Amino acid sequence: MQQDLHIATAQFETRDGDKSYNLSRIDELCARVASQGAQLVLFHELSVTGYTFLERLTRDEVEALAEPVGGESTRALRAMAARHGLLVSAGFVERDEAGCYNCQVVVSGDAVLAAHRKIHEFVSPHLAVGNQHTVFPALGATFGILTCYDNNLPENARMTAMLGADVILAPHVTGCLPSPAPGRGVVAPEVWDNRHRDPVRCRMEFDGPKGRGWLMKWLPARAWENGVYVVYSNVIGVDGGTIKPGGSMILDPYGEVVAECRTLNDEVVTATLPRGARTLASGASYIRARRPDLYSAMTEPNPHLSADKRPEVYWQRIRPKQPWE
Repeated sequence: MQQDLHIATAQFETRDGDKSYNLSRIDELCARVASQGAQLVLFHELSVTGYTFLERLTRDEVEALAEPVGGESTRALRAMAARHGLLVSAGFVERDEAGCYNCQVVVSGDAVLAAHRKIHEFVSPHLAVGNQHTVFPALGATFGILTCYDNNLPENARMTAMLGADVILAPHVTGCLPSPAPGRGVVAPEVWDNRHRDPVRCRMEFDGPKGRGWLMKWLPARAWENGVYVVYSNVIGVDGGTIKPGGSMILDPYGEVVAECRTLNDEVVTATLPRGARTLASGASYIRARRPDLYSAMTEPNPHLSADKRPEVYWQRIRPKQPWE
């Protein structure tokens, strides 16, 4: 990093399939972070289109929702970036001649700086998976993008750091999911609906092992073990009939939270990322100390595992059968 960075992360309640509304919320929140001096703002996974409702769409419906990078949504995001004088990262369903993808873009007013296709996609069988890590230069630094489940595999964060990333942008739609882990599980819709009358109950659900408690088991490790900043964005509220806990945050290369959304509403936070912190953090020394000669088995197929790299535990053992199936 050549200079200190001023980075923002956001959270808002998305409307399923309503691009116009979601883009209007992104625009309003961009105005907020611009007033705080942010140079870049991150929005959550598929923030333009909505996420969880995709699991019940047919192939034709997914394709109808999708658009190319450079299409209408990209142009709208670029117009926001130009109007507010910052870089904007948001996600939508991308379509090209090969298929549809979960895509997170970063745009300036002048160009598309990056477009990351989620490497480990599973919300819909009609979305293909990406096949590469994404890094790009901006603001005198190098950024990487890993979308949601991409971050759960330590190898992806390590590879992104080894490709030169100072900052990993981590858009998510996560938390409050069915799980066999102790204390995990869904949040009842009435807890969210009643959040202003009983905020303590909602906060306890969101902060416990269903939400923040689970996240803090592993997300700080991605920053700490690689010596990088991590900018995390998550949806809050109703998403495809599920409840999501928000909790968007920015972590430093020591794995410490330096800014976090804490209200039970749409929100933004901004943090300064000092340029010298990475040189003092332990992650760089861990990367230098690697012994690649001992790791060859990590790149070989495991005969005991499925060839399908989607997280089958979710689909086959945890995810409840949906009413439309």
